[in-house]
Amino acid sequence: MHATRLTLICHALTPLQKRGRFPDDESLALNGQGATLSLAGGFKKGRRLLCGPEARTRETARLFGTDAVIEPALRDGDFGQWKGQDIGQLDSDALTTWLTDSASAPHGGESVDQICTRVALWMESLESQPGHVLAVTHPFVIRAAMLYVMRYPIALFHRIDVEPLSATELRFNGVWRLRLETHAWPPEHGKIAAPQ
Repeated sequence: MHATRLTLICHALTPLQKRGRFPDDESLALNGQGATLSLAGGFKKGRRLLCGPEARTRETARLFGTDAVIEPALRDGDFGQWKGQDIGQLDSDALTTWLTDSASAPHGGESVDQICTRVALWMESLESQPGHVLAVTHPFVIRAAMLYVMRYPIALFHRIDVEPLSATELRFNGVWRLRLETHAWPPEHGKIAAPQ
């Protein structure tokens, strides 16, 4: 049986993230550093490059190559009327409900349960597709993938931190596994070290 390798890359930092706001379809905060941050050579050839449909994932995917295919399952959660809103300015009861009840969607968008179901279905589809998939996506999608692979209870969803441009390695060979890899640190000349 041939293995499926899934490398989930979190998109680069955005201006809304810097300001503590819910995401919208915003661009990155790279300030023209894209060429120096190019990560395309960090992964062996033969990988399939996928990304979510949002500007921030498409722009991040360009750091890895020009052949990214948009995968709808990698889209961010729909935060409804909270898009672009300052997290500290939201109604505290609605925010608490959303953080403690995974079936709730007080913003009128997608619940955490719905995000997790969408991601689980996509990952199941990868089980019959051996090879390396490099997927540029969002913290919520990566959290959902971690819950699926590790069989964690959904109550742990908001306890997983996903940093911009971080890589999460998952492998399927009859069963999904989380793979922790070592990398040279610190990156040379401020460049980002990417897994091989």
